[in-house]
Amino acid sequence: MKSRLVRCICVLVLTIAPASLRGQERGDIQLWLTNADKSAVFEKQQPPLHFSKIKTKSPDPIQNPAIAIDDHKKFQTIDGFGFALTGGSAQHLAHMDSAKRSALLHELFGLDGGSIGISYLRISIGSSDLNDHVYSYDDLPAGQTDPELAKFNLDPDRAELIPVLKEILAINPKIEILGSPWSPPPWMKSNDNVKGGKLKPEYYAAYANYFVKYIERMRAEGIEIAAITVQNEPLNDKNTPSMLMSATEEADFIKDNLGAAFKAAHIRTKIILYDHNCNVPEYPLSILKDPRANRYVDGSGFHLYEGQIEAMSEVHNAFPRKNLYFTEYMAVEPTESARISIAKPVEGTFIGALQNWSRNVLLWNLAANSSFEPHTNNGGCPICQGAVTIDGNEVTRNLSYYAMAHFSKFVRPGSVRVASTSSPALPNVAFKAPGGKVVLIVVNHGKAEQTFDVLYCGRMFKTELKSGSVGTYVW
Repeated sequence: MKSRLVRCICVLVLTIAPASLRGQERGDIQLWLTNADKSAVFEKQQPPLHFSKIKTKSPDPIQNPAIAIDDHKKFQTIDGFGFALTGGSAQHLAHMDSAKRSALLHELFGLDGGSIGISYLRISIGSSDLNDHVYSYDDLPAGQTDPELAKFNLDPDRAELIPVLKEILAINPKIEILGSPWSPPPWMKSNDNVKGGKLKPEYYAAYANYFVKYIERMRAEGIEIAAITVQNEPLNDKNTPSMLMSATEEADFIKDNLGAAFKAAHIRTKIILYDHNCNVPEYPLSILKDPRANRYVDGSGFHLYEGQIEAMSEVHNAFPRKNLYFTEYMAVEPTESARISIAKPVEGTFIGALQNWSRNVLLWNLAANSSFEPHTNNGGCPICQGAVTIDGNEVTRNLSYYAMAHFSKFVRPGSVRVASTSSPALPNVAFKAPGGKVVLIVVNHGKAEQTFDVLYCGRMFKTELKSGSVGTYVW
């Protein structure tokens, strides 16, 4: 009864503060701020903000918009935030001077004051369209096949990707890694080509073992693959490489081959289905409705180049025990721009995905040069800006770097999303982080500066954000 009473008091935002807040009545709320005019770009503000009591007997009602946080109402646990470490990203990092690369990797993946704490990476199984050439781990001369995978090897990744991953793991051994294939070896496909085509049914078993070998060989390198998606963008055959895979085909592959292969090899890597846009939630829903496929699937992955982010909640509501992951979106802006359009990706991608049950947010991609290279020909992305631009040893931080930093530095793995007041004028999302800190990220997407109040367990603080600004509040 006593704990229920305390909870009610917090939720109703009365004046009795819990013990965890009594030492904070003097303040110390950190604000990390980015303004659209670049007057602040992910900068810690001084002095800190301060809590004060809510004067419930005041004759004047609270005039400002208010965001109330209830950390007793909990939602999904967070796995992490990060980028795709494409082959091109690894290439640029690998070619830096070792001291420069080490400094940048510590900034990106470290946990100290100058780091942004990336905690999740997506890598391609074989090449993606942001490699300088196309490869799989079992490439053969035309007309040859290798159903036993006797010639499987990770050699294409040994020059750059694997060494960079090992350097990252030395900084953060707990980083989560998601592997996604753009295409199987061409000899497994209906068109014998890296672009388009479909997986031949007679090679379903071989392709399932291809995943097993990949996970086992990466583990032998000291690299644990936490999760895989079955096919990157299975409804898109325009990239080089790429492959079409219908929902029926993906369900058959999971339930008849991949799931059993993982079980037989004692592999605990999560299987994530779909990995494509929010405009076709029917794709993952149809697979999850298949009991034999459902048993092997951890959850579904989504991109946001088409559709509405609320499609993720549609899948969650139908299968609340299955997880959701946001696996790709590209946020770009000219580096030389006088403004930074940070409000749009933070609101539409980060807050949108997290408010719709995603356990992570991954953006595309970590690094490119100022010419957006490398990429494959005839279907590679010629406009894909990195979170950082790397030209030799020169590094420029871009829009997606700063959008990511507002989350990755503070919302550490194991954080839990908690309830916060929905506000069309001030989109926001809140978390209880490991160790007990509360993290609130707020966007002002209005046309004028906005003053607002944040209410938490009988205390409040007043703050303001300029138009187009993003603030991360930590206490």
